[in-house]
Amino acid sequence: MARHGVGDYFALDIGTNAVRVVQLSTSGASGWNLQHFGYAPLDEKTSQSNSPESLRRLGEIIMTAVGQSGIKTKNVVVGLPSSKTFNTVIELPIMPEAELKSTLKYQIDQYIPMAINDAKVDWALLGTSLHDAKMQEVLISSTANAYAEERLEFIEGLGLNVIAAEPDPLAMIRSLLPDGIPDARLIIDMGEQSTDLAITFDGSPRLVRTIPIGIRSLVKAAVQNLNVQEDQARQFILKFGLAPDRLEGQVYRAIESTLDNFATELVKSVKFFQTRYPNTPVGGILLSGFSAVVPQFGDYVTSKTSVPSAAANPWQKVGVSQADQQQLTPVASEFATVIGLAQRKNKS
Repeated sequence: MARHGVGDYFALDIGTNAVRVVQLSTSGASGWNLQHFGYAPLDEKTSQSNSPESLRRLGEIIMTAVGQSGIKTKNVVVGLPSSKTFNTVIELPIMPEAELKSTLKYQIDQYIPMAINDAKVDWALLGTSLHDAKMQEVLISSTANAYAEERLEFIEGLGLNVIAAEPDPLAMIRSLLPDGIPDARLIIDMGEQSTDLAITFDGSPRLVRTIPIGIRSLVKAAVQNLNVQEDQARQFILKFGLAPDRLEGQVYRAIESTLDNFATELVKSVKFFQTRYPNTPVGGILLSGFSAVVPQFGDYVTSKTSVPSAAANPWQKVGVSQADQQQLTPVASEFATVIGLAQRKNKS
């Protein structure tokens, strides 16, 4: 959803629990250097509410993050939360691009869950279908006009200039997926309230979906079953994780049924992908967000899916100074989306 080409911009991710901003500069053919970053905690009431008071507060928090970061440009690329976007991959016969454009224009309302007049729609050609050489795959992203315009107006009202908006799950792929991976990968980015999943092949998303289970769901289960306060439940999960031998396995048992629902969705996604692309095995799982920091989460996911998993590093293509590294350590795993946004190659 680009608006016009511009060299100098920063990325803005308004999360459930924090605002993150990042500005990168390019380094070599495919690398980056961190120029500026900012991080400002956000309470959930502010991030989830649309009241004038909450928006005023959110505006202050965004400008605090920008102010601390030392970012000077007003040009910004904004992430759209997966709860507000719809992403799907469709197949169409191979045809020239002009023809594809007009075909999509007439057919797009079949593929999105809202009336075409009420939606902002973007599409990207992914290439030849993996199981039919006469077909091509197209990624379609849509978001409600009303939401997109409201968000745009709000951010431009802070004196910033929005040059593009992109769904969070598409941005995270850019930062989390290492270069040159020959097989398919499942990316899991667990946030506060939900988890974004993407199965990628050849650097592009082939399946994108969101599961309504986040760290908050695990905390809630622990509160109920262990009879502890919320902050203590969260500490237990982040400290002991899914280890069956810590605290006599109580934490794991307390959240096991919520985890099982989560695993069922993962398995469903992998199965769906394998049915659609029988010759393209999912060769590995990349963990991000809370799924990368909860101890033994990877072992659990591997045991349920039979696919090896490892923590992904959103900073893998970014050079970071020693001083910045120290400041970033406590929150580094939360930057997948904002780094991906900052790594957009801006096309005019």
